[in-house]
Amino acid sequence: MDKAKREAYRDKLLTMREELKAAAEDDADANRPVELDQTRQGRLSRMDAMQAQQMAQAVARRRRDKLHRVEGALRRLGDDEFGDCFKCGQPIEEKRLAADPTITRCIDCTAE
Repeated sequence: MDKAKREAYRDKLLTMREELKAAAEDDADANRPVELDQTRQGRLSRMDAMQAQQMAQAVARRRRDKLHRVEGALRRLGDDEFGDCFKCGQPIEEKRLAADPTITRCIDCTAE
């Protein structure tokens, strides 16, 4: 992979990292306990709040996982291992990397 493509992937990954970190700051509401006071809130409202909290926590977990994959891709860029399949060591197709630069396996190894 040439230097220009590597720099383009680095820029894309850095942008992704900043967006994920900014979104993670908004996750504080997902960690607040749900109010269980029946005088202030009805049972169905509490159930809705608990469901919304669970959904927000799932989104936060997916965001942390994605951030972890972005950090890994940035490390691989620095180690000259970016774009190589973890399993077979062959180059990952350019289209796959363009769609998701955090991908770690070629299409053949993913299908196995």
